[in-house]
Amino acid sequence: MKVSQRVQAVPPSATIAVTSRAKEMKAQGIDVLSFGAGEPDFDTPQFIKEAAIESLNKGQTKYTPAAGIPDLRKAIADKFLKENNLKYAPEQVVVNLGAKHSVYMAMQATLDPGDEVLLPTPYWVTYPETIKLAGAKAVVLETTEKTEYKITPEQLRGAIGPRTAMLVLNSPNNPGGFCYSPEELKALAKALEGTQVLVLSDEIYERLIYGQTRFVSFASLSEDAYGRTLTINGLSKSYSMTGWRLGYTAGPTEILKAMARLQDHVTSNPVTFTQYAAIAALKDTTGAVEKMRTEFEKRGKVMAERLNAIKGISCMQPQGAFYCFPDVSSHFGRTLGGTAIKDSMDFAAALLEQKQVAVVPGAPFGSPRNIRLSFACSLEHIEKGIDRIREWLS
Repeated sequence: MKVSQRVQAVPPSATIAVTSRAKEMKAQGIDVLSFGAGEPDFDTPQFIKEAAIESLNKGQTKYTPAAGIPDLRKAIADKFLKENNLKYAPEQVVVNLGAKHSVYMAMQATLDPGDEVLLPTPYWVTYPETIKLAGAKAVVLETTEKTEYKITPEQLRGAIGPRTAMLVLNSPNNPGGFCYSPEELKALAKALEGTQVLVLSDEIYERLIYGQTRFVSFASLSEDAYGRTLTINGLSKSYSMTGWRLGYTAGPTEILKAMARLQDHVTSNPVTFTQYAAIAALKDTTGAVEKMRTEFEKRGKVMAERLNAIKGISCMQPQGAFYCFPDVSSHFGRTLGGTAIKDSMDFAAALLEQKQVAVVPGAPFGSPRNIRLSFACSLEHIEKGIDRIREWLS
């Protein structure tokens, strides 16, 4: 049977592929230590689950407006004003089925075939495929550890051409674990002034920042930035609600109206009782997110320190999200356990098969010198896994 060329051009997610192989090995009774998961290991806070149960018991299981119930859109607008100094009307907010869906809908609503999207490395694996599905072309902006994996204003200016339609920014970053400082973002915003470039600012990890890191929403930097930015966020990472599938987008009214029209035909509304649970999450006063953030900070510090203690590995201390992104390229060219290690794909595959440690290769993130390790797991898990990596490379 025929499968469209459009879908044939989309590869499977590298993160899901690693997690699936690790689960397959575990099912065979193999002691696998996985660092592949991009989701918190904590349970969803109880008060959120209770809000969903209450919603179900009230019979709130029918269709809602495609863009989300008015109370939730207002709660999101209130959140933006209180936490991000961003004034959005509820009509400037669309609720989606997870932030991944938000990215897809935003690109479908704004990009045309032939448009170019500036995509800094390292990037989340879904971005280039979503750009492709919108008929646009990703223009990759290379970064290195020397620039802390961040683009510069000069690099941004030099990359803008007549077909440039969008810049994708993800800070705090998956997979890099870094966060642009307010000053760095202001410089990028300045570089965009006078252009027609839309900014897609994916801020899904905003609550998970560490040390002296300061987070600011790109749209809050200036009136110009506000007018050109689609701000994307959600509940999956901060509130440990990955399976609940609720994200949201805010930005210019005409774009959000277009997204709502499109969503009406593609999915209809987000899950109804999840929306009521989301209102409870956004009004949280329990400190549940801070408890998880504090634990992630401890884990990230330990993981980075342990990785940097291994000869030939260089790892920046994570500033946000829950990932370490070490450069392991000094081990390329070696033969380990009979396997020639040519790149990050070989590195990850051999590590899983030989030492039963699952990591995600950096190549699908646009950074072939690196691997990604999630520290959304226990300290014991981290210690044991890093020990195996050290033994393998020794």
